[in-house]
Amino acid sequence: MQLTAIVISIGLLAALAAGPAMADDVARDRRDIREDRREIRGDNREIRQDRRELRRDDRAGRVDEVKEDRKEIRADRRDDVRDLRQDRRELRRDRAGR
Repeated sequence: MQLTAIVISIGLLAALAAGPAMADDVARDRRDIREDRREIRGDNREIRQDRRELRRDDRAGRVDEVKEDRKEIRADRRDDVRDLRQDRRELRRDRAGR
């Protein structure tokens, strides 16, 4: 009976000792997930903004600006798409690590 009580007590102490560390890990993972989602929203926002600018210039008949915007958008899009993919990978990794 005493041995059982000792084993249970040791198990409870071990669980309580691991609790704060696990809580910190979970809190850190949640912060990472929130940050990844913010970054994804920001990347999507940049892509939408580029598209709006291009449409606006195209409708206004600004041929030179459209050409320049397209060049900028192509360069930015590569970076934005790469960032978006990286952020999504990080989000999936953080979710899996939960």
